Formats: sequence, C-alpha cells, structure tokens
Amino acid sequence: MSTAEQHEQHEQHDGPGGGDALLGPADIRELAEALGVRPTKQKGQNFVIDANTVRRIVRTADVRPDDVVVEVGPGLGSLTLALLEAADRVTAVEIDDILAAALPATIAARMPRKADRFALVHSDAMLVQELPGPAPTALVANLPYNVAVPVLLHMLDRFPTIERTLVMVQAEVADRLAARPGNKVYGVPSVKANWYADVKRAGAIGRNVFWPAPNVDSGLVSLVRRAEPVRTTASKAEVFTVVDAAFAQRRKTLRAALAGWAGSAAAAEAALVAAGISPQARGEALTVEEFAAIAEHKVAGPQAAEHEGAGQ
Repeated sequence: MSTAEQHEQHEQHDGPGGGDALLGPADIRELAEALGVRPTKQKGQNFVIDANTVRRIVRTADVRPDDVVVEVGPGLGSLTLALLEAADRVTAVEIDDILAAALPATIAARMPRKADRFALVHSDAMLVQELPGPAPTALVANLPYNVAVPVLLHMLDRFPTIERTLVMVQAEVADRLAARPGNKVYGVPSVKANWYADVKRAGAIGRNVFWPAPNVDSGLVSLVRRAEPVRTTASKAEVFTVVDAAFAQRRKTLRAALAGWAGSAAAAEAALVAAGISPQARGEALTVEEFAAIAEHKVAGPQAAEHEGAGQ
C-alpha cells in the first residue's frame, strides 16, 4: 500500500472516537502538552475534545463539498479537521501565536490529502479585512464567550458572501442572539444579528465535551443570510445608532430613550409617529425593520427644535 493510500485509509476510518483523522481527548492533551499550552480563561479558551461533537457541528452547519469555510478561533484544530473533511476549503483565523504556528503542522499530519485546502490567518478576527483564496461561503466557529457577538457581527459585515453561519457560544449569548421581539432577553445582539440574517437556536452543547470544562452551558446558533437586505433608506450605521440608544435605557419608553438621539423627546416622538410606532413602546418590542423605519424619520437640525417647541 502506498503512503497516499495509507493516508486515505487513515482519514476515512471511523474508529471509536469518531475517526482517526479527528482529535480525541488524548490527542488534544498531548498536543497541548507538546506546545506548552494551558487553556486560559482570559482568552476564553475551551478546546472541544469530542470528535462526535465537531462532526455534529459540521452537520448542523450544513457544510457542503463546495463550501469555503472560515473558522474563527480554531485552537488546536478539533473543529478545523472536521470542517476540512466536509468542505472544499477552510481558512482559520487564530490570534494566539503558539496555536497559529502549530495548526498547519497538525493539519498536514492528520489530513495530508487536504493540507493544500487549508489556510491560516494569524490575526485578531476583529481586525481581519480580507481572507486569502476564494470568498468564504460559510462561517463556523467555537467563539470565545467574551468576544462572541462583536466577532460574529464583524465577520458578517465584512464578508457578505458568507451565506450560512453556525457559531457555538455561551448558552446565554445564544439565547440573546436568537431572541424574538417581546422576549425578555431580546436586545442589541438580537436586532443587529437580524440585520444580516435569519437567526435561530440550533441545539445545546454539554460542558463535558470541552477541556477544560467551562462552568457555563453552550449553545449553537444558526444564521442564514437574508435573501434580501432590510429595505430602508437609512444606513446600517444609522439604524444601529437607534438600536443602541433604545436599549441603553431599555426600561424607558422609546420617546424618552431616543431623546438624546433625536435631539429632544418631542423630536423622538415625531420620528416614532412618522415611522408608525407608538412613542410609549419599548425597544424590546421592535423588529429590525421598525428600528430602520425610525432611523429613516429622524428630523434634522432646526426642525428638531421646532418639534421640541411644539411638544412643550
């Protein structure tokens, strides 16, 4: 048997941990020890050590043979290897110097047939403006809890070719992202994620599949990019400014919460009425389309003062 055939057999064999090519608990610990890596809470590092879990993530993400997947925070490569099994290409974005340096060698050793379909970007994901190779079609990531929402929103904004996203995040963050208007955890992440995509919870992940085991539960969130963008003449920045203002004082009515944004409570009321929204409503009741309508009807300059005078 040739070396190539041995590699092929090695990669296709499904053994007791879900496949020889994928990393199991012992592999993860050996790799970490060899690299002198100790997962830190500061970096939000919790490595997935269960091959069945990463395969489940890939299935849930609906990764296809022609997909170009971008992964953020690949760590030691557990999910990366499973993504390479299913996708055409994988580009991993890793901020950690040691992990970034080690990952290409792990891919080459465990999945040599796909090594040329893998690319590494050594960077903070929040700073990434471009990726090597073909444009990404999917984003799949186990995101550190402390930066999950900003990283997700940045990637969706910067790479509009990403059609499908599946992220594993803290269960509480998953609930917020997938919340609907009227839900008590509906807020800024929910609305902003909805600007880009249809969002839903896609499952729960137990603590025992991580090393070290976190003291919080994890959840999967699926985001499928909107077929058509939110219809509005307002820019994304203008809409997001309204969203931020509405939830900065979420217990207040929108008339009061948006007073600073509009220039006065009366000007806020005028924008709300023009958008067809009750000034007594609260941000947690509004869809992203309604926030966009408010942004469209902001009254500029001297007119705002006139509204203020009229409302006194």
